[in-house]
Amino acid sequence: MQRLAQARRRGAVLAAAVPLLAGLALVLTPGVSASAASGLSLAPAASTTSEVRTSDQMVDVGPEADGTPVRLDTRLYLPAGSAPRPAVLLAHGFGGSKESVDAEARTYAADGNVVLTFTARGFGRSGGLIHLDSPDFEIADGRVLLDLLASRPEVRRDGAGDPRVAVAGGSYGGAFALMLAGADPRVDATVAAITWNDLASALFPQGARDSSTPGPYKQLWGARFFGASVDGALGATGGAAATGAAGGSSAGAAGASSAGAAAAAKPSDLLCGRFEVTLCRQLQDAAENGRPSAALAATLRRNSPQASISRVTAPTLLVQGEADTLFGLDQADANAAGLASAGTRHAVRWTDGGHDGPSSNPSLDEEAGRTWVRTYLAGTRTDPLPVPAFTYSLPVPRGTDSAPVATLDTYPGLRGGTEKVSLKAPQEPSVLLTPPGGQPSSMTSIPGLGTSGLPTYRLAALPGMSAAFDSTVLDRSFTVVGSPSVRLSVTSTGTEATLFVSLWRVEGSDAVQQRALTTPVRVALAPGKATDVTVDLPASVWSMAAGSQWRVLVTSTDSSFTTPRQARADRISLAAPVLTVPTAQGRILASSTDRDTESIALAAGIAALLAVIAASALLRRRRRHREAVRDDLADVPLVVDRLVKTYADGHRAVDDVSWRAERGQVVGLLGPNGAGKTTTMRMMLGLISPDSGTVHVLGRPVHPGSEVLGRVGALVEGPGFLPHLTGRQNLEAYWAATGRPMAEASMDEALGVAALGGALDRPVRTYSHGMKQRLGIAQAMLGRPEVLFLDEPTNGLDPPQIAAMRPILQSYAATGRTVVVSSHLLAEVELTCSHVVVMNAGRVVTAGPVSELLSSEDTTVFELAPGASLAPARAALAGADGIRSVEVVDDPTKPMVTVVSDLPREALVRVVVDSGAQVVGVGSRRHLEEVFLGVIASSQGPADGSDGDGDGSMVERLRQVRAR
Repeated sequence: MQRLAQARRRGAVLAAAVPLLAGLALVLTPGVSASAASGLSLAPAASTTSEVRTSDQMVDVGPEADGTPVRLDTRLYLPAGSAPRPAVLLAHGFGGSKESVDAEARTYAADGNVVLTFTARGFGRSGGLIHLDSPDFEIADGRVLLDLLASRPEVRRDGAGDPRVAVAGGSYGGAFALMLAGADPRVDATVAAITWNDLASALFPQGARDSSTPGPYKQLWGARFFGASVDGALGATGGAAATGAAGGSSAGAAGASSAGAAAAAKPSDLLCGRFEVTLCRQLQDAAENGRPSAALAATLRRNSPQASISRVTAPTLLVQGEADTLFGLDQADANAAGLASAGTRHAVRWTDGGHDGPSSNPSLDEEAGRTWVRTYLAGTRTDPLPVPAFTYSLPVPRGTDSAPVATLDTYPGLRGGTEKVSLKAPQEPSVLLTPPGGQPSSMTSIPGLGTSGLPTYRLAALPGMSAAFDSTVLDRSFTVVGSPSVRLSVTSTGTEATLFVSLWRVEGSDAVQQRALTTPVRVALAPGKATDVTVDLPASVWSMAAGSQWRVLVTSTDSSFTTPRQARADRISLAAPVLTVPTAQGRILASSTDRDTESIALAAGIAALLAVIAASALLRRRRRHREAVRDDLADVPLVVDRLVKTYADGHRAVDDVSWRAERGQVVGLLGPNGAGKTTTMRMMLGLISPDSGTVHVLGRPVHPGSEVLGRVGALVEGPGFLPHLTGRQNLEAYWAATGRPMAEASMDEALGVAALGGALDRPVRTYSHGMKQRLGIAQAMLGRPEVLFLDEPTNGLDPPQIAAMRPILQSYAATGRTVVVSSHLLAEVELTCSHVVVMNAGRVVTAGPVSELLSSEDTTVFELAPGASLAPARAALAGADGIRSVEVVDDPTKPMVTVVSDLPREALVRVVVDSGAQVVGVGSRRHLEEVFLGVIASSQGPADGSDGDGDGSMVERLRQVRAR
């Protein structure tokens, strides 16, 4: 864990420099064996036994290209007894050494085999440079090690210079095992785990079927393992412990010195560590350009099993991880195809382990490798195979520790028997944007951490950068074994589109991945012209149950891969509305026999929790029954009495608020931001409890869970809907959740309020904000509640829609119901509401009928020219008889003076005009805006803004309220 943490820290600093180099080379965590990193052991773990003897030796192998001699650090394990025994050559993963596979080596030796382990060229105490399993270097080294085994008297031989030997390894070591078997016919058996077939296609994957164009690079793998490359660079230049020389190996020192001298040629070469410099520079160029050069691609393919797999004659067991984001099942499938073409005995085992996490059935996986080696080192080459020809792991069932394992008599490949799953094609193509610089980037998976089953969908499906194609609900169950495929139509503004496709199981409004895998697609096309492409999704195993729904997600970016940095827009649609899935029905070989302790513990915990909740609810219910039901308020829709609410930070949001609403009223709840309106509304709905005070609806006290709330409808703080359901389905689902008969819903009336037309049967995720708002109002009116609470109901509506909503609310209240509206649109409240309650700083500052508040029998409103001074009018009115009150709004854009007077209006106008005030308008009726601004200003300080500190900010706040 410490090494992993160090690698992450180093990767975070240096990943931007050469992520390609790191991912290509460091295919396993530095210093960890293949088995440890993948969760796979090549033999069962065992404690050290005194019957196994070991000896270390530095072995001369071929020199570097410049003639520098190289020696490998080796260890020989000898079992008890003197008779010649079969041998096992055991290879470690990248960044490891002979110490990394010590436990496996001792187990094989205790099983009666001579075991030879070694530290590969370019690592640890061994000399030389890293060539990435080059046939001329690392594989040639393997042939020397076979010669060494043949020369040992303890090793059984099939002929002169021909040892009876199996070669086993994982990842970097797995490729070594396959390539050595293809290079040297003396190998009698091979076990290759979680490795590659073609290193170029593994690190630059392409999901477009039959395309030879390299795909984007798996950059996060590079970032995770980049630190070890820097360690190598420091060692090569003398800054760290010598990686080339140890234990008196002058050859190793020379190799390291050679690397250091070469690295001095360019500053960027310092990042090469013990990599061969030409290869390192090609990798750096690929990281900068985003594509491998022809020379690099040729080198990677030559340094891969695909170049020699046809020459492998040794029976081979291929073990690969179903959720491995580094080397996927397609790599093992290609190796199996090569072995099949050569007529070589082989078996394929898919485990749920890999580079991203351990196997859930390690003992079964280990036993398969042990059986394979034991059988073929004994000289048995007859049918049947010692293990099933094909073994695969099903997804781990909920609450269990291990995956069920199934087998088939033949390996079906990645496109076996197929099923067709219907996909629902949207009416219009989806537009995917690639942002400049490729950021932000979708996150489908985190390589090496195994995120399957986690709620990562919102990180993957970024708005505007993703398109989702859902299946119909499955009418039967089947198991997908292999690579699903989908056919897409792509139209782009560029000459090339890079997309990322993944498979998800839909769960309500979210989606999860059974396997955290994604496939990149790079397509060449003509701008503006549609191109169809068949996409092979990552191969794995999925359980598709009857009643489930699946989603193909297409994104324009993915954080695990390099993505184009140029901005681009793509139009994506289904070229064919089907998801083709390969299926299989194998025999269940083994599954977890553990008790479902998770479910048992969960059930016990839930039962205990329910008991506590039930007792608490009963206690609360008895207490509430003791609360007086106000029979005198039984016909009053809403009474708020002395409400107080103080939050944990000491802020008193509501302070002694009291008011009531009668039948037939549309009440507007007004106030600036922070006035306490929403807090009050939440208490009126029983969403939160007041510190003191009460709320009664139709005489019944309101608290969380009150039965009387069944007679209330509400839209508070915006609507919330299931995006994959249509508008109609959302309303039906909401009403079904109430448990009341559909006949009581008044659904047609609610649909008329929504006024969505044909859009009512489209998924809500396609709705605009205004459409969702209208649907939310309609949902609140389902069942014709006696009290209707609407928080900012016209938010997002255009002016015609606002005007259409006005008579709906008024006619609804006219039937004897009550509507409470919280809003900032003062002009609309004035036109819609019959009564208003104005709050400020948590208190009610005025309340009453709109008609009375706007009454103008003794009121005259003067509007002055913009920027005009209020002083002349104020001075003249102060000295006049019969003036009862003067209110001013000192707004530079629209200064106003409102006068309540006993004088005839014509006399009052003469007084103001004679004062020299720049009067541009005289009215006999105040607007609600004037009343609102006046009472708010009065509650905060002097109305004219002429006295007191901080007045400018108060006027500015009033201006902001007026603007809203």
